[in-house]
Amino acid sequence: MEKHRCGWCKGDSLYEEYHDQEWGVPVKNDDSLFEFLLLETFQAGLSWITILRRRENFREAFDNFDYKKIATYTEDKILDLLQNEGIIRNKLKVRGTVTNAQAFMDIQKEFGSFSNYIWAFVDGEPIRNKVINYKQAPANTPISDTISKDLKKRGFKFVGSTIVYAFMQATGMVNDHEVNCFRYEQV
Repeated sequence: MEKHRCGWCKGDSLYEEYHDQEWGVPVKNDDSLFEFLLLETFQAGLSWITILRRRENFREAFDNFDYKKIATYTEDKILDLLQNEGIIRNKLKVRGTVTNAQAFMDIQKEFGSFSNYIWAFVDGEPIRNKVINYKQAPANTPISDTISKDLKKRGFKFVGSTIVYAFMQATGMVNDHEVNCFRYEQV
């Protein structure tokens, strides 16, 4: 018998694998949180599958998502990235990634880790929604609005409320798996 999955991922093996293994699983490791933040900011205005298909290209281009290295990127490195056809070559997003890496480390200094900072918005526990159909899941919430405003105040780029909410879903801060999805109870 086939497992019931959330409707958004059906029919694409890469999407299904991501859904089954990663989406909605609580992430508390700063390296992984930065990876998701980087990918979500590049997703702004695009479909997630577009980013997912280029994930390994992003990994290679951005030094395995090492925010300490990214924070020190020079203009030459930025120009090289803008020539890389394997990633999304958006000048503002590439430059924003360097800014975000620097701001990410500032938060680590202040809170001990980015994980401590971000998870405090949900009291350290995932919010469990009761989504019947993925199309009913919100695009943003008052919590994502609050996080977005705080990140922007701290200098982050491309962190609007919708991007922040997608980040929250991806990193398990919120469980928006459909209630009849096999992953709902697992995460």
